[in-house]
Amino acid sequence: MEIFGIEFAPLNVPLERRLQTLAAAAWMITMAFGGFIGSLLIIYLLLFSKLWWLASIYLIWIYTDRDVCERGGRPIKWVRSWRWWKYNQDYYPLRFEKVPFVELDPKKNYLFCSFPHGMLSCGAFNAFATEYSEYRSYFPYHEPRVVTLSQHYYMPLFRDLALSMGGISASAKAIDYILSRPEGGHVCVLMVGGAAEAYYCKPGNYRLVLNNRRGFVKLALINGTPLVPVFNFGEIDLFDQIEGQRLRNFQEVLRKYIGLAPVIPIGRGFFQYSFGIIPRRRVVTTVVGRPIDVPKIENPTKQQIDEYHKIFVEKLKELFEEQKHNYLENAEEKQLIIE
Repeated sequence: MEIFGIEFAPLNVPLERRLQTLAAAAWMITMAFGGFIGSLLIIYLLLFSKLWWLASIYLIWIYTDRDVCERGGRPIKWVRSWRWWKYNQDYYPLRFEKVPFVELDPKKNYLFCSFPHGMLSCGAFNAFATEYSEYRSYFPYHEPRVVTLSQHYYMPLFRDLALSMGGISASAKAIDYILSRPEGGHVCVLMVGGAAEAYYCKPGNYRLVLNNRRGFVKLALINGTPLVPVFNFGEIDLFDQIEGQRLRNFQEVLRKYIGLAPVIPIGRGFFQYSFGIIPRRRVVTTVVGRPIDVPKIENPTKQQIDEYHKIFVEKLKELFEEQKHNYLENAEEKQLIIE
């Protein structure tokens, strides 16, 4: 039903779908504002509550625990198995696949490089930070760690959720810690395009930030870690966004200082489909490509880094072209643009 240009949801929506919408909305609010809400709660407890002592102990704990995000994190399977994540997965729905014949050596670590980042990396979150994707079925011998902004681990309460989901800091030290584990059996998941890629998030626009990103290749070479291209088909269709040059300039200033891309999303609301901050119901399929073996080079040169960066870009393009017809409508019109 449409009124004044606003498309409203029908009244007889099943309870299951309502719960899915609620789960997606709660996830969006948590990811976007969880750190701010957690900080306000701790300030309130410190200044205006009889539980100030509990908040004080918690802050001391955060300080003593501050380096855990660079030492492998602290995933908790119980948290990764919350029913919330299942409802969130079914909302879109979110799916996980791999190309044929892809197997991981249990004695090796791998660097999964996930594209596109999208607004909030919905596909990668479900695939690697919860227990509800097919990841465990495909790769039962490899524990995933998801790289997120270092700032997240300074935010009260939100940091503990991120750690429980398998998050680690977006620092070279944290990534190297995972890739250098001698026993193998670890996967480090990196959204290479990062916050800058969120600016390009709009339906049908597969534009990636990659040409000037070399650090992940260097870390892979130092540790002899295979690079694995991962593509999230449909990720960019979840939101549109408000655009404009003045807004873009303001966003760039904020991103430079806080590391976040403060985009203004256009999704849907609880009872209408025309605007809001809830992601749209669109299928997102995360596809894992074939590993790219790299040699172990303690001090790789710029030429060596550039060589394997070029190989990675080519393999990522191949993955997109091979798989887009399986997961995208009008696939022949969709082109991958790399900047």
